[in-house]
Amino acid sequence: MRVAAPVGIRWTIGDVSARGFEALGYSIRGAWRIFGASARYAVCVNTVPLEVARARVGPLPAPVEWIDATGLVPRWLRERFDPSMAEGTGWKFAPPQVFPDRYELSLDNDCILWDLPEAIARWLWEDDRSCVIAEDVRRCLGRFEALCGPEPRNSGIRGLPPGFPLERALKSVLAQIREPLTSELDEQGMQVALVERSGKVNVVRTSEVTICSPIWPHQPYLGRCGAHFVGLNARSLPFRYYGRPATEWVEENWRRLRPELDRILGDGAEPPKAGALGG
Repeated sequence: MRVAAPVGIRWTIGDVSARGFEALGYSIRGAWRIFGASARYAVCVNTVPLEVARARVGPLPAPVEWIDATGLVPRWLRERFDPSMAEGTGWKFAPPQVFPDRYELSLDNDCILWDLPEAIARWLWEDDRSCVIAEDVRRCLGRFEALCGPEPRNSGIRGLPPGFPLERALKSVLAQIREPLTSELDEQGMQVALVERSGKVNVVRTSEVTICSPIWPHQPYLGRCGAHFVGLNARSLPFRYYGRPATEWVEENWRRLRPELDRILGDGAEPPKAGALGG
């Protein structure tokens, strides 16, 4: 088994709800709990000023690089998105890579880890050229359905090895789709397709990181290693669930589980567990 390579963790944040910024703070503290000072951390900010984003997230234990990413989507990729940037998810590629010389772990701002999932451990220590993607509870891949495998996948967690040819992989996948990318499902399908077509993939299971929401078929509880709080970024979800606005359900679930997050993470300042990252 080789020694774990240097890791870089990146997040993307834009003009999301207050809950989305709060979740980002938890996500950064959780990553710091796992990786500590051995990793680098970056938050790519779009459509809001950097100082506003930093203030909304609040104090953090980790040394974070804050990047103004509003103008960092390559033109060749920006032209493939509609004006809304696929419901805002296209900003995950501003820029396409932050840590090209490291194992780059991309987390959605509402994806909170506090322990290392088995798939990410394998990716870091055993599989030199593999990638990482998350499992989902249902298959939602937009225009890229036909380019992806049959299993449900979620782009809230994505890992690329050092030197991964992301631009070439993206262009190869996009060449097979003529229509513009208009939804978060299109962005997710594009990411899943490029990862699955790259070779071996390590999949983070929903038993470890839940797709967390009270709206079926999502999972209204925390996983062993983390939770991805889907729907948390929206100020208002455009549908009702059992006679109530869906946003109320999502907010209620967040408030219910937040004390447990506080218990698990504390202030996020404790170092990684002994032996968690290898020698």
